Amino acid sequence: MPEIKKIGNYRWTICALLFFASTINYLDRQVIGILKPLLESNLNIGEVAYANIVTIFQLCYGISMLLAGRLIDKFGTKIGYGISVLVWSIAAIGHALAKGVIGFGFWRALLGVGESGNFPAANKAIAEWFPKKERALAFSIFNSGTNVGAIAAPLAVPAIIVTWGWQAAFIITGSIGFIWIILWFLFYEIPEKHRKLSANEMEFIKSDLDEKNETEKPVPWGQLLKYRQTWLFFIGKALTDPIWWFYLFWIPGWLSTVRGAGLDIKSFGIPLVIIYTSTTIGSVCGGTISSYMIKKGISSFNARKYTMLLFALLVIPVFFAQSPGVSTWGAIALISLAASSHQAWSANIFTTVSDAFPKKVISSVTSIGGMAGAIGGAFISVFAGHILNFFKKAGHVETGYTIMFGIAACAYILAWIIMYVFAPKVKKVVID
Repeated sequence: MPEIKKIGNYRWTICALLFFASTINYLDRQVIGILKPLLESNLNIGEVAYANIVTIFQLCYGISMLLAGRLIDKFGTKIGYGISVLVWSIAAIGHALAKGVIGFGFWRALLGVGESGNFPAANKAIAEWFPKKERALAFSIFNSGTNVGAIAAPLAVPAIIVTWGWQAAFIITGSIGFIWIILWFLFYEIPEKHRKLSANEMEFIKSDLDEKNETEKPVPWGQLLKYRQTWLFFIGKALTDPIWWFYLFWIPGWLSTVRGAGLDIKSFGIPLVIIYTSTTIGSVCGGTISSYMIKKGISSFNARKYTMLLFALLVIPVFFAQSPGVSTWGAIALISLAASSHQAWSANIFTTVSDAFPKKVISSVTSIGGMAGAIGGAFISVFAGHILNFFKKAGHVETGYTIMFGIAACAYILAWIIMYVFAPKVKKVVID
C-alpha cells in the first residue's frame, strides 16, 4: 500500500527527532560525570559533595516528572516537549556560571526539572504515531539516542576542556538543544492534525483495535494508582534505573581512581565509548527481539516478559567487574554487556505502559515510573557517595565498587520476578 509506506517514512522522521532529543538529553546530563576528576582536583568537590550534586538533580528530575507527565497529557506532546528541551538547555548552559557545590546544585536542579519531560513526551509521541507491533522498536531507536549522547560526551568534552576550559563544555553542549527546538516545531504534529494523512494511513496507525475508541476524558491521579500495572512499572523502574545512574555518573571516576593506570580526563574516553557503543546495540536488539516475537504471534505481554528475562540474566556477570583476576578491558567488557542489557530492558519496560494503558494516560503513568527510577537513583547516589568515601579513606576504594557492582548484578532479576509474579491476569487497563 503506497499510502502506508509514505506515512511510514514520516513516522520514522518523528522517531529520528526523538532520537536526536535523547542524544542531547544525555550529552547535557553526562558532562558533569566526565568532569568528576577535574571537579575533585580543581574545586575540591569530593565523593560526598559530588553525590549531593547528583542527588539534587535526581530528586528534582523525579519529582518534576510527575508534573511533566501530567502537563504533557493536558497540553499535548508538541508544546510540552518543546518547553522541556528549552528549560534543560538553559540549565545546561548555566552550569558554566557555577563556582562550587551550591552553584552546581542549583543548575543541576533546573536541569532535572527540564529533562523530566523527555521520556514522558517521547513515550506519548511513539504511542501517537506507532501501533503496538512497532512501539518497542521505535522506542529502542529513540532510547539508543541516550547511548549516542553518552558516547559523544567522552569524545567531545575532554577536547573542549583542553581547548577552551570546562565552562565551554557546558555552553557548547547546552546550545545544541536550541537547534532541536526549531526542528521539532517545524516537523511535529499529532496524526489527527496532520493535513496530508489519509484515512488508510490513520487506520494503520490506530490498527490496535482496543485503542480506536479511546476518549480524552482526564483521569485523576488517584485512579491511576489503583491499578497494579502502575505499581509494577513503578517497582521495575525503581529497582533498575538506579543502576544506569551509577554507570553514568560513577564509571568515569572508577576508570580514573580504581582502574587508573594513567587514565585521566583526556584518556579514558575510549573505554567509555566502547561501553556506550555497546548500549546502542543493546537498545536496538531489545526492541527488535520483542517486536519480532509479536509479529510471530506471541502476545505483547509474553514478548516483553521473555525479552526482559533474557537481558536481566545477561546483567548478572557484571558482579565480577571488580574481581582481582579481571583485567581492565575484561571489566569494561562486563560493564558493556550489563549496560547494553539495561538499555534492552529499558526499551521493553517503557512499552509495557503503552501495552497496558490507553494513550491518554501514557505520559502520566510513564512519569510515575520515571519518578520512581529517579528517587531510586538519588538513593543509590547517596549510598555510593558515602560507601566509596568510606572505603577510599580506608585505602580500599575498590571494595566499595565491588559492593556497587554486586547490587547492579542482582537488581534486574529481582525486578523481573516482582513484575511478572505479581502481574495481573487482565493485562489491558480499561479506563472509562
